[in-house]
Amino acid sequence: MTDEPVQIIARGPRSVAESAASAMDGDPALEAVTYSIIEEDETRGLWRIDAFPTSEAEADDLRRHLSTFDDLRLTVERLADADWLEMALSGLPPVRAGRFFVYGMHDRGRTPVNAVNLRIEAGAAFGTGHHGTTVGCLLAYDALLKARRFPRVLDVGTGTGVLAIAAARTGSRVIVGTDIDPVSVRIARENARINHAAGRFVRANGLAHPAVRAGAPYDLVFANILARPLVWLASDIRGALKPGGAAVLSGLLRSQARFVLAAYLSRGFRLERRLGRDAWATLVLRR
Repeated sequence: MTDEPVQIIARGPRSVAESAASAMDGDPALEAVTYSIIEEDETRGLWRIDAFPTSEAEADDLRRHLSTFDDLRLTVERLADADWLEMALSGLPPVRAGRFFVYGMHDRGRTPVNAVNLRIEAGAAFGTGHHGTTVGCLLAYDALLKARRFPRVLDVGTGTGVLAIAAARTGSRVIVGTDIDPVSVRIARENARINHAAGRFVRANGLAHPAVRAGAPYDLVFANILARPLVWLASDIRGALKPGGAAVLSGLLRSQARFVLAAYLSRGFRLERRLGRDAWATLVLRR
């Protein structure tokens, strides 16, 4: 860990920021970096990448990578010696995505009566419901539910468990969530308990875990991960789905959608819907 945690900020035009983020996803030295990309100033066309390195070496790699993009302006800010993650989460407003209302404990008195209310405590896991990819998946799922139900659901890269829990709360009977991070698995289990949602959450890299195999074939697979893992898992996700089953894919930039989509179309999927939020894309596919 760095002696003093820092936040690296890169500002520039949208096309440059998206290119930098996409290249970051493809750099093995940066594949574990936590970052976000958002539109900071619509009038000026200014976009912003916020990255949070966890070591001196990672910070150096981030600065080296981002400095290769001439139109990005870099700044480094030292973070106060405090639980800044908890402080940030405590200030996040609740999120409405279709029928779903995602909130934290600090908003437990504000839940609407006409929503599927999901209390999600993030801790160190990804998926508070605020990120464009998570919102995209929830909106896609809300639209799918208007036509049919999904008795068996797999959530690859479950993070906080929000998508698996949303499925459990809307009638799915078999729910399996996986993540490569044991902390995320623990947090997902805790969130499932808080929301009285039945589901099995396991640590797994890929779809070969016995719990994943036992639940197959699935009616729906969520995979909110990254573009390259989505491509690598295309055949496995197809094999885990029933014929006619749906896949909701996210974790990819809009600029990466064509790359991911090609991998799935070549394996017999068809595109049903594409959603965009900020710089992020969500794909809804049918096997």
